[in-house]
Amino acid sequence: GNPADIDQKQLEAMVDLFLEKGFTYFDTSYVYHNGESETAVRKALAERHDRSSFVLASKLPAFLIQKESEVGTIFEEQLKKCGVSYFNYFLLHNLNKILYNGMDGKGGTVKTCHMFEAMKKWKDEGKIRHIGFSFHDDAETLDQILGDHPEVEFVQIALNYYDYESPFLQAGKCYEVIRRHGCKMVVMEPVKGGMLASVPEKIEDKMKAVWPNLSPASWAIRFAAGFDGTITVLSGMSTLSQMQDNLSCMADYHPLSETERKILDEAVNAYHAKWPLKLRGMEELQKILYHGIPAAAIIDSYNSCQIQPNPGFAADLNYYKGQLAKNHYGLTDELPKEKVVLADGTDVTAEVERAEKWLIEHSF
Repeated sequence: GNPADIDQKQLEAMVDLFLEKGFTYFDTSYVYHNGESETAVRKALAERHDRSSFVLASKLPAFLIQKESEVGTIFEEQLKKCGVSYFNYFLLHNLNKILYNGMDGKGGTVKTCHMFEAMKKWKDEGKIRHIGFSFHDDAETLDQILGDHPEVEFVQIALNYYDYESPFLQAGKCYEVIRRHGCKMVVMEPVKGGMLASVPEKIEDKMKAVWPNLSPASWAIRFAAGFDGTITVLSGMSTLSQMQDNLSCMADYHPLSETERKILDEAVNAYHAKWPLKLRGMEELQKILYHGIPAAAIIDSYNSCQIQPNPGFAADLNYYKGQLAKNHYGLTDELPKEKVVLADGTDVTAEVERAEKWLIEHSF
């Protein structure tokens, strides 16, 4: 939102409490809050706390940059806005296949503007300590980028128990790629845009039976924090009370037990039961392409968006956009008619078409 959306007093209280409880990692970017986030961080953090007492991450807006000259200019502006002489962690923001490889596969703006090279230079100059990027795309693209760039030390991905096995967001597969390249992980979306903060009632009863005082959101955060090589879990807390809830489950952290994992598996099934578009044969639909995208992925993302608190802002849309771009960029008005028919002869074209139409309308 606009700067007025940032409640500076509450932010300062949150910063102070967070540090007081022994936590140190703060995450911002050039574009958050209409570009006001880094300034708010300077006022709440850099101007009020010793630089050695906190760890700061920010992100270069890879998706906005068109000319190489902008890379250095924006970076220097970010240091100034944050009021620091170096970032502990610095990321290219929101890498995907198009930004990396370009529409024609010959190299996107990340390559033509030499963004990785710039980060290496800033690291040599002591202006950043650790090189990384945030990522919304498939495991194959991630593997390619990490293979090309051994200097990358960490990757930030969306990971939560709902998306871990998703054929589309591929959180589990992306995590495996990150570890195979010897990198660490920063987790975003652990509560999936707030969706996992309120679980179906019968699941909440089971959670309360195990931990009467822990919120459903804290279960999601504990799931995300349980992976080897995790630097931190970013839970996107908006209020002091959300922060207190998160601190309560992390200050005395213990990984999930087998019983608790089973409850989370049941939670995923309970969410699936709320899907507005129920199609059997998802395995089969994974193999059937509709406009170049597995039909299962279209149904899966549509359904996942619909059961989130704010469907039009669901992270799933980022992935859908990437898939669409890879397969038929600019063809959205002229998509060829295709049929989706299951092996038993059931025609589900109309459902897949409806889901795709909604995704296209909200992705662009």
